[in-house]
Amino acid sequence: MAQRYRITRSFQEDSPEPSITLEECKQYFSEKPDFKYSAAYTVTGNGTTMTIDGDFFLWDLDGRTIPFRHYMGDLYVAVSDEAVIPKMIEVASDLRADMTEG
Repeated sequence: MAQRYRITRSFQEDSPEPSITLEECKQYFSEKPDFKYSAAYTVTGNGTTMTIDGDFFLWDLDGRTIPFRHYMGDLYVAVSDEAVIPKMIEVASDLRADMTEG
């Protein structure tokens, strides 16, 4: 089972931008060749297809798609493979953010 992580910024009085904005994410991920933006994410499994609307930054990991979802000032990612962890740490570091489980 996958664990879900949140990439978030803690409120700091000296921080000009306490939350991670969608515009900031679009700029950041546009510079990453292995990510692409999508306004929806489609999941297929057990003969069922489900489409989730939202702001997704889809990471291509060896032919698999790992969604990073921007939602209400944070990024969320499910870690179903240990290879996701270093990328998640890189993204959090680049965005000057922290990672929390949940």
